[in-house]
Amino acid sequence: MLLNLFNEMRAAKVPVSVRELLDLINALKQRVTFADMDEFYYLSRAILVKDERHFDKFDRAFSAYFNGLEKLDDHLQALIPEDWLRKEFERSLTDEERAAIQSLGGLDKLIEEFKKRLEEQKGRHAGGNKWIGTGGTSPFGSGGFNPEGIRVGDAGKRQGRAAKVWDQREYKNLDDSVELGTRNIKVALRRLRKFARQGAAEELDIDGTIDHTAKDAGLLNIQMRPERRNTVKLLLLFDIGGSMDAHVKICEELFSACKTEFKHLEYFYFHNFIYESVWKNNMRRTSERTSTMDLLHKYGADYKVIFIGDAAMAPYEITQAGGSVEHWNEEAGYVWMQRFREKYKKLIWINPYPKDTWGYTSSTNIVRDLIEDQMYPLTLRGLEEGMRFLSK
Repeated sequence: MLLNLFNEMRAAKVPVSVRELLDLINALKQRVTFADMDEFYYLSRAILVKDERHFDKFDRAFSAYFNGLEKLDDHLQALIPEDWLRKEFERSLTDEERAAIQSLGGLDKLIEEFKKRLEEQKGRHAGGNKWIGTGGTSPFGSGGFNPEGIRVGDAGKRQGRAAKVWDQREYKNLDDSVELGTRNIKVALRRLRKFARQGAAEELDIDGTIDHTAKDAGLLNIQMRPERRNTVKLLLLFDIGGSMDAHVKICEELFSACKTEFKHLEYFYFHNFIYESVWKNNMRRTSERTSTMDLLHKYGADYKVIFIGDAAMAPYEITQAGGSVEHWNEEAGYVWMQRFREKYKKLIWINPYPKDTWGYTSSTNIVRDLIEDQMYPLTLRGLEEGMRFLSK
């Protein structure tokens, strides 16, 4: 039966191997879970899915698999006499549970009443003793209490007394092709980490405290140590204005995530392409500029460099002196990019446009050639691949 689940996973493009299928089968043999759909769902996901980006694909494959099982179950039920099923079910009830069900007129009456109220009810209901809802004493719903009943939904604390479970499960999509939010950006940026303990000893060293306390015959000897910090140095250069106006929100989210994740962070702005100067304050970009040459001299080769821009411009803005649309640049933009390439061995370009659109602008291809094709789309996968390159 699990072979069909495996096939559904492969059809949904979940990267699952035979080894993981065998692990799932072995977990079931060891009775890690038994006869519980929720537990089997989480067990299967934990074993078969190696990356949270595939959760949505897994959910769809899991649903398709169990829809097939439900149809098979209906077929099997048609082959089994109803009176035999009823006797088998009643045999599993305790005397108290059998008496409780009889208090509503029997199992047939319970199911009939459930269907009737489901048709009558028009909206959500909380509390009370009749309608299907949460937190009440109605025999239909969840989060309340009735010694006999049918669970609908998963709100509140389970009483373990329902005759049937009817849950509608919903899961958020997590896909590596979607644009990022600040939270997902932070997750992706964490691939670019190099930790070291620096600064004053202000963090409690639990292992050291236990060791020294033991050596001092139980006399508490508290040990402190420097805090563990990410030592990666990052230099961000944002394209601002013009065609980048459509990407302000996602660039703000990226900037916010970087400020949280990296202690050693420097940032500057440019327009379309890098020339002889950059700036930090867009309100004063005409009066307060930083020489690009000074930037190259100030920040060492140990910095990782990320350009963020759509790379969409006239080709002459990159290839020609005086090509800038804002001022006369004495040297062509590509000359400055070559200087960055000579100084910083780890340099990438993040492009907010989808990768399949890059070929429509010749300037994008020029930029890709200048940076040895280290351009990545601003998606979860693209950002993770870029961080992986920078961390090598």
